Amino acid sequence: MNRRNFLKSTSAALAVAFTTERNAVEKGASEVRNIGSRLELFVDDWLIAKMNGVMLQLNHPTPQEVVVTFDQPWEGNTCGYVTVFQDGELFRMYYRGSHHDLQTGKAAHPEFTCYAESADGIHWVKPELNLFEFNGSKRNNIVWQGIGAHNFTPFKDTNPNCSPDARYKALGSGEGGLYAFQSPDGIHWKLMQPTPVITKGAFDSQNLAFWDEVRGRYVEFHRGFREGVRDIMVCTSDDFIHWTEPQWLDYGDAPKEHLYTNAIMPYFRAPHIFIGFPKRFLPERRKTPHPYPGLSDGVFMTSRDGLHWHRWTEAFIRPGPMPERWINRNNMTAWGILVTKSKLPNAPNELSLYSNEAYYTDGNRLRRFTLRMDGFVSVHAPYAGGEFITHPLTFDGRELVLNYATSAAGSVRVEILDADGKPIPNFTLDNCFELYGDEIEGVVRWKAGSDVSALRGQVVRLRFVMKDADLYALQFRP
Repeated sequence: MNRRNFLKSTSAALAVAFTTERNAVEKGASEVRNIGSRLELFVDDWLIAKMNGVMLQLNHPTPQEVVVTFDQPWEGNTCGYVTVFQDGELFRMYYRGSHHDLQTGKAAHPEFTCYAESADGIHWVKPELNLFEFNGSKRNNIVWQGIGAHNFTPFKDTNPNCSPDARYKALGSGEGGLYAFQSPDGIHWKLMQPTPVITKGAFDSQNLAFWDEVRGRYVEFHRGFREGVRDIMVCTSDDFIHWTEPQWLDYGDAPKEHLYTNAIMPYFRAPHIFIGFPKRFLPERRKTPHPYPGLSDGVFMTSRDGLHWHRWTEAFIRPGPMPERWINRNNMTAWGILVTKSKLPNAPNELSLYSNEAYYTDGNRLRRFTLRMDGFVSVHAPYAGGEFITHPLTFDGRELVLNYATSAAGSVRVEILDADGKPIPNFTLDNCFELYGDEIEGVVRWKAGSDVSALRGQVVRLRFVMKDADLYALQFRP
């Protein structure tokens, strides 16, 4: 099949797939949700049928230490487009090395792709790779130079049919569009073909792709301009070379806003759910005296099909009190989330995200932010209390476990209802022991015990009664 016919057929297949998934979503409340034994996050109302006195609440990560300062001669004040991912016991980081002379308005040196690595996601080193020369020396951490270096965005390919010499892949922009790259080790890179693989869009952004293990395809997100506003387009592919025609993302009722980057990924604990961290850009605002106007913050959005998204209008990461975060093109959330150890003794592992600050200054750097596991959004109940009931669902598991947090006076209780909404004996609210505390996997127990396997495969609803509590996720654990 030639390239044109391939694109036509795959574009049609994509449209059918997206339409099918959209129709499934729109049928909504009447459909039974089969959640099996997978983790379900409350990042949207997909599971929720009715709420009374509770609300979905966007949570915010906590700023931690600076992990990387872009202070080498081949780096500079416009380093950015950071990518992080875990690779076995190693954490990898890629970013653009560049410097902008504010006096002349020109680049001080060519752009490079730089590399750092870490054993814990907190302490990073820039290894001497001896691959590319800068000012007569190869003693640097430059991992790529040339086409695509402006926004080179790698990932480790988990496609089971991926060849060993292309275990790592990347996209980077150049003349005419996005180019595809491959590497056997994440360090030594080459073009997969001499021509761009995606040509429709505006590519001056961190454009990215990954293997979607749930749907068995590559998914790519890149920037375009829709009616003069920076926006995001999606393509899919079976082979990373031939891509479908781009489609605009659908944000429902969210207002039209400049989305400078997208930082979209499948959430690793629930890969059927996509999460994204776009940098929202307000080009006309100016807070701190600087030659270039424009302010940014980090926002959060989520999707169950890759095309239809719920985008929170409140900021996920605000600029905060430091003036240097109120300068043009700051607060860009890096692509990737790492699991790191908490600084608190005996506390569970947490999520680390990374955001740039002091862009366009000599102190350009990357700061780490932390969030509890699954903690992006929660069903929040005040001290006065509240409750919610799920849509009809089926499950396959033995115990119901919750990711939740309460105050010392707070609580969570669960009642299991039948398809008609009637409490099921032994799983009533009165028989449920209160959960209180702060647990990633708190087991729900009734007087008859925690084993719910007798209800496996039956259509049920869950009723949650909460007080001064947050519920982040649930799972029927095997």
